[in-house]
Amino acid sequence: MSQNKPIWVTGLMSGTSLDGVDAACVLTDGMDILEFGPSCYQPYTPEEREVLRSALGKWPLDPGLDAVTTLVKDVHYKALQQLPKADLIGFHGQTLAHEPQFGRTHQLGDGAELARLVGVPVVWNFRLEDVVCGGQGAPLAPIYHWAMVRYAKISAPVAVVNLGGIGNLTLVDPQQPPEMGILAFDTGPANAPLNDYMTFKMGLAYDDCGSLAAQGCPDFTILDQFLRDNYFIQPVPKSLDRGDFPYIAGLVAELSAQDAAATLTAIIVAGVVAALDHMPVVPQQMWITGGGRKNCELMRLLKVALPMTVQDIDDMGFDGDMVEAQAFAYLAARVARGFPTSFPRTTGVSQPLYGGTISPA
Repeated sequence: MSQNKPIWVTGLMSGTSLDGVDAACVLTDGMDILEFGPSCYQPYTPEEREVLRSALGKWPLDPGLDAVTTLVKDVHYKALQQLPKADLIGFHGQTLAHEPQFGRTHQLGDGAELARLVGVPVVWNFRLEDVVCGGQGAPLAPIYHWAMVRYAKISAPVAVVNLGGIGNLTLVDPQQPPEMGILAFDTGPANAPLNDYMTFKMGLAYDDCGSLAAQGCPDFTILDQFLRDNYFIQPVPKSLDRGDFPYIAGLVAELSAQDAAATLTAIIVAGVVAALDHMPVVPQQMWITGGGRKNCELMRLLKVALPMTVQDIDDMGFDGDMVEAQAFAYLAARVARGFPTSFPRTTGVSQPLYGGTISPA
């Protein structure tokens, strides 16, 4: 594989929202985005989501992982079958547990087996080396956000906020090289607590367009308690596990369904607003990506609460459903080319890190 020739890479992402596998093709040389290719989404069934949910918090040697291991392999394979064969695959796997403070993280999935199955080299195990070297192991998409801002030919700083199961923010200064031009960290819980509430209390996968939240009123006492969590005074960069903030479900348990949804939605907004305190410069634009951008009530609240222009990333010409999958395609190309994937200002690692494992076909 030439060190300079652009290659087609398929990225695969199964996130903390537990909704399905995103797969997207990107033509890249590991530095710039040159072209976007086809993409697809392979949803998990409600039964499959419960299998995934039952494995959350488990580590590689824990019992009871056989069913979820097979599920992750099969659903990712189904996604790949819907796309043209690429030169390389970036396979994130399914995060089950993440404890960087103890030097460990667990993304379930065997990239070597996937490479043998599809006959294409696979880059995987993106996070572990960063964590072992003292970094947070997350977020990893910021270097791709830097490439996106460059692709859009924007010269001023931009904040890119991904609202998946967890919220994360990247502040990009495209005038600077990556090691100086990116600051990134997790903002707090995003869709995960809201989706869990909708699943267990309402029998729905999510609050469609925020319609339930729009009927309620947030509990400001709960919001104040949430913002007193020590996480918000920790220095950046910093990251979260899906299971962090476990007390949130109990806080809203006695509220009406409408007020609970409104409070859980307001919690997402509060985390993003609190992130401004950690930003050395407040940009004029914030792009929202991830499933949260489809929540009309959430987007309305963000636009009211934030001092900059808040835009759905789709309005900038990108596919907001596929940013994370595209990111792991781009990251795979960087690993193959020997470029760093994380930096002191993105994961807290001591120096730019060249993470990821490459498994041949």
